[in-house]
Amino acid sequence: MLDQKTIEIIKSTVPVLEVHGEQITTVFYKTMFENHPELLNIFNHANQKQGRQQRALAGTVYAAAKYIDNLEAILPVVNQIAHKHRSLGILPEHYPIVGKHLLIAIKEVLGDAATDEIINAWADAYGVIADAFISVEAEMYDAAANQKGGWKDFRPFIVAKKVDESEVITSFYLKPVDGKEIAAFKPGQYISVKLEIEGEDFTHIRQYSLSDAPGKDYYRISVKKEAGMETPDGKVSNYLHNTVEEGEVLQISAPAGDFFLNTEKDTPVVLLSGGVGLTPMVSMLNTVADLQPEKEVTFIHAAQNGKVHALKDEVAATAAKAKVNSVVFYDQPTEEDRENNNFDVEGYITKEWLKENVDLAQSDFYFCGPVPFMKAINTALKGLGVTEDRIHFEFFGPMASLEA
Repeated sequence: MLDQKTIEIIKSTVPVLEVHGEQITTVFYKTMFENHPELLNIFNHANQKQGRQQRALAGTVYAAAKYIDNLEAILPVVNQIAHKHRSLGILPEHYPIVGKHLLIAIKEVLGDAATDEIINAWADAYGVIADAFISVEAEMYDAAANQKGGWKDFRPFIVAKKVDESEVITSFYLKPVDGKEIAAFKPGQYISVKLEIEGEDFTHIRQYSLSDAPGKDYYRISVKKEAGMETPDGKVSNYLHNTVEEGEVLQISAPAGDFFLNTEKDTPVVLLSGGVGLTPMVSMLNTVADLQPEKEVTFIHAAQNGKVHALKDEVAATAAKAKVNSVVFYDQPTEEDRENNNFDVEGYITKEWLKENVDLAQSDFYFCGPVPFMKAINTALKGLGVTEDRIHFEFFGPMASLEA
């Protein structure tokens, strides 16, 4: 436990962190990777390049300082990050390295303003915060390993089938090499895929939502091919699309994630997705069709056009056998899309359309997609009076703000 003086010192740094937090975390990552390049085997290089990881960590440090006397307030954030850490293989021995370089970064950015008193207070606070993460993650590691069909760390899976879903999205059906049972998961959760790419100094780990319902003898991920091999994201997705073939073996983590469909509720559900954000939504849709076929579901997907619209036939088939209203938005439909009636609405999902077409009073809303899409949906739902307890979303990558 922290004494009152330490708490007061930490809280006094909140305004400074609000201003300089991202600068501190940028210096932190740069210094840590210079001194411990082996950690690049764990961290997502793309998120580093784009600055998303730095912004996410700055937000977490800020929240930890703000609620240092009531860390229970940030338990949802701790839980979400712990899921990511468990699926990546973050271990207790990594925390002292992180703490050391965080303090170095605070001192470097704040200079003389970072007095010994402040640095010592943050050292104590970091110890408490790290212990909280280590404790939560230890339970998650145990649960992942000891569940039926579970395992620790990474397990070899063979690519049993590879299917082109659109011009940019390909599905990979993954089965365990040992032929034994695989762990169940909740619709909306993800797995981590660890890749060793020829010519790369470090391994790449990427997290992909599971895109089919649980209860199968395989996991399915549906991966978008990012433009350009020169970007870290493009490097990994192009490798999967262009190089990984059926019969090859990939290293997979047990399923993780705190974003999933609540299958215990009978109230209506609205699933909204943009682009490849449909992957966890299709998992949810297929699960409802299997387990709760009488449940009212509205499945709303937004894409540029039919060329990049993945899993369309699967969604249509599922909608036909369950109580599902499926609506497709294209903002750049092709002539072929128009001729074949491939979509329902031209343009974007708007607040006005939602007001007229979905049950706002009772439904739970789940959404995923590019951050601008998610911001627009979140703003629309809140503007329509949907309470936060009925709004659920998932980021592909580090957390970001959805405030418009």
